[in-house]
Amino acid sequence: LEGMEQRLVSRFKWGLSADLQSPEFETRMAILASKMEKEGISLPEDVQEYICYHIKDNIRELEGVLISVAAQASLIGKSINISMVRAVIQQFVEKNEKEITILMIKDHVASYYGLTANKLDSKSRKREVVLVRQLAMYLCKQLTRQSLKNIGQSFGGRDHTTVIYSCRSIENMMDTDKEFRNTVFKLKKEIEMSAA
Repeated sequence: LEGMEQRLVSRFKWGLSADLQSPEFETRMAILASKMEKEGISLPEDVQEYICYHIKDNIRELEGVLISVAAQASLIGKSINISMVRAVIQQFVEKNEKEITILMIKDHVASYYGLTANKLDSKSRKREVVLVRQLAMYLCKQLTRQSLKNIGQSFGGRDHTTVIYSCRSIENMMDTDKEFRNTVFKLKKEIEMSAA
C-alpha cells in the first residue's frame, strides 16, 4: 500500500484479514464436477483426478483445461483420455518432470496417516508408526531407484534387512487385506501423479 494516502490505508486496515489457501484435492474435484455439470461435459474419473492433481492453485486454469480438452476431443472426434489432458495442461502450466524422492514418499504417506515424516525416523515401536514406516519403505522400493541401504539410512539409520522385512510385511498384508491393498495402490497412484 506504499504511496497511498494514510487515511485510505487506515480504512483498509478496518477490514477482515483472511488467509486464503489453495483448495484441497477433494475441493478441486468437487469444483471440477460442478463445472462439468454446468458445461455438460463428461470425463472419466481417472482424467478428473489427473486434472485435479496437476492444477492446484488456479481454479480458472481448472475450468480452462476442462473447456480446452472438451473442445479438442470434439474437434478430433476422439474420447478424452489422460494423454490428451496432459498435452492441454502443459499449455496452461509450466511443468518439470519431478523425480520421486524418498522424502516426497515419506511426507505423503506420513501425512495420509496424520503423522510427520520425522516420526518415521524415530525409534518408536508403536504399531501405527511401524506400519506407516514399513509402508513408506515399501513405496520407496517400488517408486525410487534407491538401494535398500539408502532407503534404510533415510529412515533413521536403519539397515537394508529392515527394509527387506518391511517390504515383505506390507506384501503379506496386501495379500490378506483388500482394503489395505487398495490404500497402498491409492497412495502409489497419488505419489506418481504428483510427480508426473
